[in-house]
Amino acid sequence: MSNITPKTEWIKTWSENGVGWIQLCHENKLNPLSSGFILAIKDAAQKYDNDTSISCIVLIGSEKAFAAGADLKEMVKLNYSSVTESRYIENGWLEIPKIQTPIIAGVKGYALGGGCELAMMCDFIIANEDAKFGQPEINIGAIPGAGGTQRLTRSIGKSKAMLAVLTGDMMSAVEAENCGLVAKVFKNEDFDVSLKEIAFKIASQSKPLSKLAKQAVNVAYETTLEEGIRSERALFYSTFALDDHVEGMEAFSEKRKPVWKNK
Repeated sequence: MSNITPKTEWIKTWSENGVGWIQLCHENKLNPLSSGFILAIKDAAQKYDNDTSISCIVLIGSEKAFAAGADLKEMVKLNYSSVTESRYIENGWLEIPKIQTPIIAGVKGYALGGGCELAMMCDFIIANEDAKFGQPEINIGAIPGAGGTQRLTRSIGKSKAMLAVLTGDMMSAVEAENCGLVAKVFKNEDFDVSLKEIAFKIASQSKPLSKLAKQAVNVAYETTLEEGIRSERALFYSTFALDDHVEGMEAFSEKRKPVWKNK
């Protein structure tokens, strides 16, 4: 596992209006997440994160599935010794949440197991009305291992997360939106256009300000209120050092749209 080759042939990327798109294009339309596949996703996201022309990243799957879980053909060959020695989950999975550029999961169809975990690693989830979410690992002799129990609990609360993890049942897009896992649900015919509109709007904002805002929200997600308030205050003060802070204030007082310098 230490010599994993990124499966770049299962990734399609393109950019438009400051948005970097990453599409999961496995030969299996359910997009099973193997180690090489995850590394390719991570590499594509990091490339966009380092691209000064990209201000928002969108991760999408196929019409059938965002990703319906881990690649069981790969996993069935593993044992306790091999998963610990190879750092099976650490390879790629731990790097995706470190992306500083705002990143959206656009989910059509199934987002199950590792697919649900991958979606939750993004900053928020936009889903179509047919989307299904879940952590069904208990049905195949496992439990979530890439943050599923932790992020799901923080997103929807202990009771709902416990129900999902212990039963392995799927959650509809509407239920996922109602409990806070999904930010917005759109009808199938409106999904692509609506996802683009949200991504383009984020990409039109000041890049450094977006990164600072993302950092501030993530602190609230990960730490205590007192620490979060302290961190937010420091990040707020730091915006006064930005040219975009001056431009934003001047544009507001002059009643015009700001022209961001991204610095």
